[in-house]
Amino acid sequence: MAAIIQLKPITDVPDHRRASADPRDPDFYQNPYAFYDRLHADNPAFFWDQYGHWCFAGFKDVSALLRDKRFGREILHVATREELGMPEPKPHTAAFDLTEKHSLLNLEPPGHTRLRTLVNRAFVSRHVEQLRPRIIRLANEMIDSFEGEDSVDLIKAFAAPIPAIIIAEMIGLPAESAPSLLSWSNRMVAMYMFGVSHETEIDANQASQDFMDFVAEAIADRRRQPREDLLSHMLTSDRDGDRLSDEEVMSTAILLLNAGHEATVHTTGNGVKSILESGIDPVTLFSSDAQTEATVEECLRFDAPLHMFTRYALSDLDYEGLHLRKGDVIGLMLGAANRDPRRFANANSFDPFRTDGANVSFGAGIHFCIGAPLARIELQVAFSELFRRLPKLRLAEEPRYNDVYHFHGLERLMVRWR
Repeated sequence: MAAIIQLKPITDVPDHRRASADPRDPDFYQNPYAFYDRLHADNPAFFWDQYGHWCFAGFKDVSALLRDKRFGREILHVATREELGMPEPKPHTAAFDLTEKHSLLNLEPPGHTRLRTLVNRAFVSRHVEQLRPRIIRLANEMIDSFEGEDSVDLIKAFAAPIPAIIIAEMIGLPAESAPSLLSWSNRMVAMYMFGVSHETEIDANQASQDFMDFVAEAIADRRRQPREDLLSHMLTSDRDGDRLSDEEVMSTAILLLNAGHEATVHTTGNGVKSILESGIDPVTLFSSDAQTEATVEECLRFDAPLHMFTRYALSDLDYEGLHLRKGDVIGLMLGAANRDPRRFANANSFDPFRTDGANVSFGAGIHFCIGAPLARIELQVAFSELFRRLPKLRLAEEPRYNDVYHFHGLERLMVRWR
């Protein structure tokens, strides 16, 4: 799940196709949209100097490339390390790499098709809709726990616990394990930072090992005594004699636990921030089921939780006049695509009543987020219950974003309601 990086330098890029922005510069990651505005005005298909690869910021291109089977999340099924100039795996990230080995996020067909088919049933809309009453109860329990306070960090007290507890319970892990799951996930996600340090790699690897030890114990328990949960389902699913190995179940469980809360936490925080800064009366945003759904979709569009999704070119190819070599990396700018003025009227305005709503925040194609139906229900419930219970909610301090560009989310969100 670590960021895909360009291995062979790309040379002879015309100056007018280049763009520069340091992903670790606070001025950038606090507001990447100013950079995106310049891209949309000049070069929505551009070479990002700091990353050293081509990127696409336009909605049309991003949507098309997410579905383009000439690109993939893995490359070693069609090329050798020697051919690509790819270094050998680092010994000190062996545990982290093992969690990635069978990750749905990284696999391509036929491996991806096989694994996704065996776990997809648990995440279809009709199944996760049955979780809505539990999510409503949980949201209200969270609000009950801090309503008597003067202010609270909404990320820590509300946005993070809900999806972490729900995905843990779906998989079959105790709700009280959620804090550990959040800690491990946050430390692993740091591997996506631009310019990851050796210290970060060591820490992410330790978190990965601790996470695997925890899941391995749960797997052994389900081998002895299966239950009505997703972990047991993955261990016992049989598709024409094909079953998942323990390693495949472990990778999938860790991916689902990480991805099952990460985007939802960020969208909840970013969305509450957007709503409060808009000045729109929240009553109008959740006046019906249809309007609640539209508000959630606009939150996903306006301030997306994931801003770049990288893929490899699986062969030498040309795309829209741009020549790419086998193994070249492309960056699909989800956050920029969602603000494309060619696709959206008043793209930089938060408008939950817009009639041209759409977004690529969950991706598209075979890697479309398997947990999107669950995330949407969690967001609908979280927003509507929060503003129903605390109609005077307002910001207590200016929110600031984390220094992890790919995952665009707030450090904290201090609010008050009295």
